[in-house]
Amino acid sequence: MKFRKRRQEIKKGELDVAPFLNVFFILLVFFMFSSSFIFQPGIRVNLPKAVTGEVISQENIVMTITRDDAVYLNDRYVSAEEMSSRLKLLSKEKASLLIKADRSSSLGKIIEILDMCRVEGISQVSLATSQEIK
Repeated sequence: MKFRKRRQEIKKGELDVAPFLNVFFILLVFFMFSSSFIFQPGIRVNLPKAVTGEVISQENIVMTITRDDAVYLNDRYVSAEEMSSRLKLLSKEKASLLIKADRSSSLGKIIEILDMCRVEGISQVSLATSQEIK
């Protein structure tokens, strides 16, 4: 008895797409799972709500005031001693300042910072709020 080998001939120019699809779906699943574990570092602040808040479209230097009145300038802690020197540098750059103050922070600390901004010559100061849902 004579056995024949069966061969499938692959035509030139045809590719098997199954391995490409397998690799594509494995990469898709990998990136879906890895992207959910990336957290944005930052300072947790509970902003006060306002109905009349506006969206600011220009680039700002962000100053954050936490509930225990700690002050951060672009996510870096700033002591009371170096606050005025930092504000002097901002006034020379003609930069605008966005203050994100926690709703539990003291009004006195916010007024103190606003007063320091006025003394140093920073005229573009905004207060961040979150939109109130009606």
